Amino acid sequence: MTIVPIRQPIDGRHRPMFIGGLWVEAASGQTFETRNPATGEIIATVPRGGRQDIERAVAAARNAFVGPWSRFKPHERQKLLLRIADLFERHWEEICTSDTTDMGLPIARARGNANRVLGMLRYYAGMATALHGETIENSLPGDIVSFTRKEPVGVVGAIIPWNAPTAASIWKIGPALATGCTVVLKPSEEAPLTPLLIAELMAEAGVPDGVVNVVTGTGAEAGAPLAEHLGVDKIVFTGSTLTGQGIVRASAGNLKRVSLELGGKSPVIVCADADLERAVPVAAMSVFANSGQICIAGSRLFVARSIHDEFVERLSVYAASLRIGNGIDPETEIGPLISQRQLERVEGYLRAGSEEGARLVTGGTRLSQGALAAGNFIAPTVFAGVSDTMRIAREEIFGPVISALPFDTLDEAVRRANDTPYGLAAGVFTRDLATAHQLSRRLQAGSVWVNTYHAIDPAVPFGGYKMSGYGREGGGEHLGEYLSTKGVFIRID
Repeated sequence: MTIVPIRQPIDGRHRPMFIGGLWVEAASGQTFETRNPATGEIIATVPRGGRQDIERAVAAARNAFVGPWSRFKPHERQKLLLRIADLFERHWEEICTSDTTDMGLPIARARGNANRVLGMLRYYAGMATALHGETIENSLPGDIVSFTRKEPVGVVGAIIPWNAPTAASIWKIGPALATGCTVVLKPSEEAPLTPLLIAELMAEAGVPDGVVNVVTGTGAEAGAPLAEHLGVDKIVFTGSTLTGQGIVRASAGNLKRVSLELGGKSPVIVCADADLERAVPVAAMSVFANSGQICIAGSRLFVARSIHDEFVERLSVYAASLRIGNGIDPETEIGPLISQRQLERVEGYLRAGSEEGARLVTGGTRLSQGALAAGNFIAPTVFAGVSDTMRIAREEIFGPVISALPFDTLDEAVRRANDTPYGLAAGVFTRDLATAHQLSRRLQAGSVWVNTYHAIDPAVPFGGYKMSGYGREGGGEHLGEYLSTKGVFIRID
């Protein structure tokens, strides 16, 4: 189904950005291209927004926040979110196709995200009417009633990466709408088209002008001005740890609130009693899903020494069996990397692994034959003989690369798993309930999955420990990130 544009015609080869309910161009008049990573084809051009455009968007968001949007009751915000969810459901195939062509996500996987994304919208809708303060018995002299109010923090600047445009957009916009905040969204310049489609759908659903704004541009030219803007009350960011540190520094101007979901180098521990039929494909896809371009990738695979060789052999057979190609093919299981730059980065890690003495079991090459020639494809890769000090075991690769490391005791596995500056996620495979509980308690990670991976539910908080960031997305804690608490005292005697 083709969506009718809301304000002005949108050329199939050019997509304006969305500010204050209007489709607009960058103040500079500049644009940049976005390409299909599977074919190299230019899909569209978008405005190259900068500081002036951020100024316009923040002003629009502020006007909306203090204007009609501030008078929306919780049940009205709830109804709006439910309308958005229904509209997304009707346009889901279009959203999936946008993600696939813009950043390479296999369309079968994109279609499978429906429950997660629609579930988030409907979860936020349910929570919109459940936000409240509390009355407090105080110890003050006189007859004083005290209570708290939960109020929207204000204008939210949201900066998202390219590896999950739909889910990342909704993870930022959904709680803002539920709590009564307004948003300026800065998508990655590598994948800006789906967020623009989302803005169009939200306008169609009846989101008031200025409540959701999307400014396309680079991190330096648009993201940095958004992070430091004195009119922004909160920044939410998903991306690299290095950029997250820069955002924290930029936020100091007005001490704006900050939530960060940053990098990871997640461990997966496979115990000797694990069900290998289950563990092999799940451990493999903990990394190979989205071609390894996922912050929670379980790229450090610790395997009990007694089953290590068998597990690695099974893992390599599974990796070699995966179907690689253009994500628009529903049979494709592994799509391309997002860009030539990312391809070269991953190739650098493949060379480093071999140079530092790791044994390449399978993969390890760029695929450039036939239909893959113009795309950014890397074969799913498994290294064995990896030591904890190698770059492939220490640094976030963001590609389809697994490092297998044997261990002898669970204490050793936990110590080595926690020996990282990151703490986003971890996985465990065991049939023993006591082991599952013990490891889930001892692993320093914001999410621990046992006999599964990638399980993310709207009602369960998600976020990192250590250099993987702070703040939570999902659950009641997520909504709390967008609210301020006000104490009120009324003397009634």
